Amino acid sequence: MTASVFDHPFLSGLLGDPETAALFSAQADLAAMLRIEVALADVQAACGLVPKASAETIAGLAETFVPDMHMLAVATARDGVVIPELVRQWRAALGEAGKDLHFGATSQDVIDTSLMLRLQSLCQLLTGRLERLEANLGQLNQKFGAARLMGHTRMQAAIEISVADRIVAWQAPLAELQGRLAHWQSAGLPLQFGGAAGTLDKLGDQGAIVRSQLAQRLGLADRPQWHAQRAIIADVGNTLSLVSGSLGKIGQDLALMAQSGTAIIGGGGASSAMPHKRNPVKAEILVTLARFNAVQVAGLHQSLVHEQERSGAAWTLEWLLLPQMAIAAGAATRIALDLLASIEALGQAD
Repeated sequence: MTASVFDHPFLSGLLGDPETAALFSAQADLAAMLRIEVALADVQAACGLVPKASAETIAGLAETFVPDMHMLAVATARDGVVIPELVRQWRAALGEAGKDLHFGATSQDVIDTSLMLRLQSLCQLLTGRLERLEANLGQLNQKFGAARLMGHTRMQAAIEISVADRIVAWQAPLAELQGRLAHWQSAGLPLQFGGAAGTLDKLGDQGAIVRSQLAQRLGLADRPQWHAQRAIIADVGNTLSLVSGSLGKIGQDLALMAQSGTAIIGGGGASSAMPHKRNPVKAEILVTLARFNAVQVAGLHQSLVHEQERSGAAWTLEWLLLPQMAIAAGAATRIALDLLASIEALGQAD
């Protein structure tokens, strides 16, 4: 057992996905948070809220700033969030311009918006992989679709079907999932910007203007603050579970087909005790990842319950759950691509 299989030295080879995991690294988070602060200062300078010279100095911070990671860890343990210490380090590096950094924003604005920026990249990654999976299933259909197969209902032999009938059932949810992800990429995941208690009080009558321009600058949707309204987080988690669940169904079917001899799957699966075996490892892991994400969905729905204007407890629960769900969904798409490529035959032998 280990604390996290997703970054374990060898278990990550089975269950991880480096490309997805990189989106949830400390480096990616810090880069996104600094990008937000730079964009905020630029917008506020255009609105006359901070000096233009300060915004220009803040814009150069990305090229020179090196965070003190030890102090970030110490301060996060004390403060519950990284932003107070990170802002302190940024301001120390900026000198006089530092007083204009982070003006009107709160920690949750930066942390939530950083997540939305990285989820944009995740949507693009998953969309591309789902498109490839759908195309690969189409190729398998062309190759094996006409072959006969016994259909099963409730785990019992039912009537004869074709391999194409089963492949079509595998393909159907993939197109719908691409539509969900495309909607977020076109309509935009929401900017978080509300200030201390969600009222943007420090910005006066320019609050809505700054929020709108900041959303445009970052490529996010302009929405009223959602500090304590976390439906978007639950919705993303649900979609991640649908991705892994849809691929888990393919994995379950292929494992059963391998058992019955109606699927021949190459690509490893060796046994230390029985050299003759080829275990359907990738098919099994798709089932595991589907079940893992299904369990985490309940936790994300627990995090919908925020007290009053903001919650520390519910918010922190999201940090424990959503990144692992994303990596599990990414791993499922990676493994499914490998699995489909390793199929040597589908259907009953004549």
